Amino acid sequence: MARVILELEIDTQLYRLLKSSAETNHLSLEEECCRRLEGAERRSRYLQALLAELRAEDEQRRAKST
Repeated sequence: MARVILELEIDTQLYRLLKSSAETNHLSLEEECCRRLEGAERRSRYLQALLAELRAEDEQRRAKST
């Protein structure tokens, strides 16, 4: 079995803000990122990169379960 190690460098304050907003809105972290990107709220390369990483993680998780 192959093991994938993913290392992210993230802004801790922004991550906590996103996580808190996601919980408040009853969304996953990925859904909160999408909501912000779709709503044109502070479009940033960081949010887009985080979203890409979350999607890649989800794809890997799905591939393992099939």
